[in-house]
Amino acid sequence: MPPAHPGPVPAWFFSVVLAATALLYLLGVVAVRRRGGWWPTGRTACWAAGHVAAAAALLGPPAGAAHHDFTAHMAGHLLLGMITPMLLVLAAPVTLALRALPPARARALSHLLAGRPLRTLTHPVTAALLNGGGLWVLYTTGLYRAMGEHPWVHVAVHAHVVVAGYLFTAAIIGVDPAPHRPGPRVRAAALIAFLAAHAILAKHLYGHPPAGVLAGDARAGAQLMYYGGDLVDLVLIVEFCRQWYRAADPRRRDRPARPRIPHRRPPRVPWRLPQPAGTADDAGSGTETLRWAVSRPMGPR
Repeated sequence: MPPAHPGPVPAWFFSVVLAATALLYLLGVVAVRRRGGWWPTGRTACWAAGHVAAAAALLGPPAGAAHHDFTAHMAGHLLLGMITPMLLVLAAPVTLALRALPPARARALSHLLAGRPLRTLTHPVTAALLNGGGLWVLYTTGLYRAMGEHPWVHVAVHAHVVVAGYLFTAAIIGVDPAPHRPGPRVRAAALIAFLAAHAILAKHLYGHPPAGVLAGDARAGAQLMYYGGDLVDLVLIVEFCRQWYRAADPRRRDRPARPRIPHRRPPRVPWRLPQPAGTADDAGSGTETLRWAVSRPMGPR
């Protein structure tokens, strides 16, 4: 039999947590702008999208069906453990907090982030073990059944999935400042190891259902975990390679160091039509180029 309904897992609890974290982020954006600073709208959109994904997993249809459907449970896992952390990491909440807090508190937060405990937790190897190892413990022990019997276990597992997913994603493609972040080779090795552990677990679940899950339901859920996880991992790999490529650009050494997220809105560079070869002197600026392109005489065909 599948795990029983965990009883009064308070939906309002998840709603309050999501609303509080969303509100804190918005207050940070307001504080930065009141000081004359700037915060990219895209980062705010990532934070909002991450909360939408988390709400879909915790409060939407997958949350209700997950109590009796392993496939729905796995859909919630992809939303809560992979998509939500990626969007939250891209929202750069640590950078926002450092700019929004008063100087003394920002300095205290900076010291906390540079401390040994957080440096250990955010190391790619540690984060990969927490993320991938937690999934193996969940599905290969009695923890999955306990989720359906004890509401506090249900909440604790969800919290671990989000936090471990966030730490791992931040260790691989984080945009927040991390002076002790290992080089790309170490991060690439941790990423490959996690991808292998995730894929092997999915294949294991295909033939060895968790306690209380029917075989057919387990096979469908394992397939969703395998192929759906690959799609999310593909986005992670592309972003990692993009960051590695930009960091390896030799022209980067000649440019002055700049924060990843500028304090001021970058000036908009007007788009211009490309100038035809050999006509630069005649066409001049982009406007002149457009005028040349429109008014040039038609040649013989």
